[in-house]
Amino acid sequence: MAGSQESRARVARRIATAAAYGGGGLGLLGVGLVGLLLTESKLAVRAVGLLEGKPPRADGVYGAAFADPLATEPPMVLAFLGDSTAAGLGVTRGHETPGALLAAGLASVAERRVRLLNVAKSGARSTDLARQVELALPYRPTAAVIIIGANDVTRHSPAAQSVRQLGEAVAALRASGCAVVVGTCPDLGTIKPVRPPLRWVARRLSRQLAAAQTIAVVENGGRTVSLGSLLGPEFAARPEMFAADRYHPSAQGYATAAMAVLPSLCAALGLWPDETRPDSRGGSVLPVAVAAATAAGHSGTEVAAAESSSGPGQDIGRRWALVMHRLRLGLPGAGQPGGPAPAEAGPASANSHTGTGDVWAT
Repeated sequence: MAGSQESRARVARRIATAAAYGGGGLGLLGVGLVGLLLTESKLAVRAVGLLEGKPPRADGVYGAAFADPLATEPPMVLAFLGDSTAAGLGVTRGHETPGALLAAGLASVAERRVRLLNVAKSGARSTDLARQVELALPYRPTAAVIIIGANDVTRHSPAAQSVRQLGEAVAALRASGCAVVVGTCPDLGTIKPVRPPLRWVARRLSRQLAAAQTIAVVENGGRTVSLGSLLGPEFAARPEMFAADRYHPSAQGYATAAMAVLPSLCAALGLWPDETRPDSRGGSVLPVAVAAATAAGHSGTEVAAAESSSGPGQDIGRRWALVMHRLRLGLPGAGQPGGPAPAEAGPASANSHTGTGDVWAT
């Protein structure tokens, strides 16, 4: 286990370094294996299939119970960026999407209204984040959640390029004063329609990308939450966690993932009490590459820049990171006080999901 983690840390650092200096992807696979994987990926596409329809729209103001008619304080703005998982493909009602779940949860913790702005799009890759950031910034988001990476793996995007594009998106959001939490690439090796050897390679590549994403995000001022569990053992043992395509999460699956992200989102906004931040396992300060590799193999793990002894906000050159295993929070029920208000229109292109979904493409 230790050797695998060290290897993953080395590869993650190599990808992140290539991203920083404009290098290409890593030559991880031989020509013969690539040919075999292309054949396997075509079979996986047929097995997974496509979900009909578009993700439900969920933009609007959440936390109506916290509205004070005498107050002039505007709602916090939560921006959601990324791919079909961020958009909520696989569910039929807006309040079941991860954006709505986190907006309602954040409103409950902060005791303040939260406006959700979802600009995620089915089929998106890291190259699409620049445009999504452009759509979000005019609304001055207080916080942003990004879920990206699965399509970068399935559509063979160069890892270094994908990591660089994610890092640039995080840097742009942070420069505007926005707190950023990134759900890293899920473990694609646990999707049942995907067979070995594609399953093994998918797991390897997705974990490597997740670790490299973590390095880039932390070094640009954000924090990450490992979403290996989004398609991992917990889901594999419970079919109801998946939508009809056995690829995207169901309503229960999204709720499980949102519960893992909510504590980190609250912490990024200073809403998490110090005495309850870590669970019984506590946190560890590790070199950022080692922290990234650790998180990639342990679902629900948060990684953020470690602070120096000189005080909060003074990170140690972002060379060291704090690894946390936070307690999951329950999410407020839909339709209850603090739940979603009637949706209000967002930007014209928000949730205009015209992609074909996250599928194995060649």
